[in-house]
Amino acid sequence: MYIRSFLLGVFVGIVVAILTMKINPNKCVACGNCTYVCPMGAIYIDPNIKRATINRDECVECYACYNGLSTEHLNPSLVRMIRKIFQIGRLRFDPEPDVCPTAAFEPDDLQWPRVIRRAFSDPRATHESTGVQGRGTEEVKTNDVTGRVNWGEVGFTIEFGRPGVGVWLRDIQKMTKALANANVAFEKKNPFTLLMSDVATGTLREDVLDEKVLSAIVEIKVKVERTEEIIALVHKVEKEIDTVVALGAGTRCDENGDENVLAPILERLGYKLERAKTNTGLGRITNAVENIASENQKEEQPVGETR
Repeated sequence: MYIRSFLLGVFVGIVVAILTMKINPNKCVACGNCTYVCPMGAIYIDPNIKRATINRDECVECYACYNGLSTEHLNPSLVRMIRKIFQIGRLRFDPEPDVCPTAAFEPDDLQWPRVIRRAFSDPRATHESTGVQGRGTEEVKTNDVTGRVNWGEVGFTIEFGRPGVGVWLRDIQKMTKALANANVAFEKKNPFTLLMSDVATGTLREDVLDEKVLSAIVEIKVKVERTEEIIALVHKVEKEIDTVVALGAGTRCDENGDENVLAPILERLGYKLERAKTNTGLGRITNAVENIASENQKEEQPVGETR
């Protein structure tokens, strides 16, 4: 069972022991190293208090600052004093660029709905609803087992956001509502679908609309004849969304790994196709006859003889 995909252009339940990121102002020495690590540019040095500060609106709880920096446990007062002395002589005293010298990052309790930020933004976090890390979906990578996309169907992945940009969930809702109005089928095993209060209309829960994530994926499928219609719809709506939108399409291949239904449609629309992911069904026995013959040859080989 083969699947070919082309690159075209929830968390629900009770959560415990999930932490939000904060910087302890008593430890921070304003070295600025963390400002370069944040993929959202959400950390800055506040000139008034001379401490690193997190913009809570822009922070997506990806933990890149906490996990990406090595830590030392220098005395903050000592570091500040040395830096002031060096400044008198117009000298600099800064830690290595990949180090937080005073271990100033201290995760704190993260509550609903802010927990959504970490679930979609930290690749090491697991979505409770699907058991999958990252964006919480296997997409069509396991289609030989899950059968998400059937013969005559095309599965679309609409990816929103990127490091440095992110995406607000209220903006993704613009797309889901338009897709629902077009009567598409949303993937049930996708955490974003599980954030919808009404799948039939593509409406998200009211309490999650003001959350921002690093990126998220919406998955749908339609009959292959509707390919051009869906692509046109996505292109129309993405102009209303202030983020990066990437569209992928996947369909089944024949037993030789060839696909001659979706590809011609995409080429006619002007896309230069790149085979992004091919599910070859690894793990299944595809050469049983050859394996048996090989085993028989081994059994007939005289002791001490090598080939």
